[in-house]
Amino acid sequence: MTVPAIVQSALHGEEIHTRVSIGGDDELFVADSKCLVYRAEGLLTDESIEELPYDADRLTLSEGRRKSSITLEYSLEGTSEVSIPATNTEDVLRPLLAGVLEANGAVDADESLIELYRFSELTLVLTEKRLLEHVGSAVWDEESQEYHFEDVTNLSFEDGDVATRIVLEVDGRPRRIKTPNDAADDVRERLKRALISYYETDSAELDDTLDESANDADAEPASRADSTSRSRGEASARSRRAVRAQPTENQRAAVEKRQPMADGADAAAADATGEVGRAAVAGQSHDGASREVLERLEALEDAVERQNERLQEQQRTIDRLIEELRQGR
Repeated sequence: MTVPAIVQSALHGEEIHTRVSIGGDDELFVADSKCLVYRAEGLLTDESIEELPYDADRLTLSEGRRKSSITLEYSLEGTSEVSIPATNTEDVLRPLLAGVLEANGAVDADESLIELYRFSELTLVLTEKRLLEHVGSAVWDEESQEYHFEDVTNLSFEDGDVATRIVLEVDGRPRRIKTPNDAADDVRERLKRALISYYETDSAELDDTLDESANDADAEPASRADSTSRSRGEASARSRRAVRAQPTENQRAAVEKRQPMADGADAAAADATGEVGRAAVAGQSHDGASREVLERLEALEDAVERQNERLQEQQRTIDRLIEELRQGR
């Protein structure tokens, strides 16, 4: 199908990744750095185009049975919205989100998007270098979480009746992400393959790196426990690696250059559990008792994280109730 001349002129040689009809002869073109909304000539209107650049602060998706609405929010220009057929939602959203992430510096220019998962209250973006987590209908906003593969020192999964938890140990601290059971196997395999590809190793070597725990913990010298007297971030990272896994030398060097990622409730939990761990370890020997304290510290942190999740769920329920009450007035 021929591309209209007005669209070709606005593209400036960029590649068209997706082309979707949005009603009549009107079309949406998803290109390298922007979307172009093409309006065909009508009885009362001239042929025109609207450019939607990717440097948006937020991308929101609203889905209906026949139409989906994509809204891009900009800091100065306001908002721009375009409706597309519901059957074309994934075809448009995937390259559009990749462009927005790149324009905001969230991914590298040469970083490929492997898979996009959209669950009821969660959006996961898996690339060849990282895993990005977004919550709700806003598939990109400032509340997102990023887990770069060079910071990952352990990977495991916790099965549940309804959901499976992805447990990524990042800079020595576990990060849990809930995924529906019907999609858990796909997420598990793609994430594992992405890690294998990133470290340029085979599956057996990755399993050895990610799954070692008790044997390596027993082989650690006593001087490793003395690291509790160092900075809070380094002590937390080293002690948790001793319990869960022994990373490679390259991974350890990358981890020790970074501080643990913690904010809000997670920061408070990290502070509290860190104080408990230091006080307990200082009063015991560095053999079996030290390991027992670390296991208790693990259990305490898990309990705090579960409580935070409950509080966040209650807050979402309250916000939804307030919004429904406002709409009913």
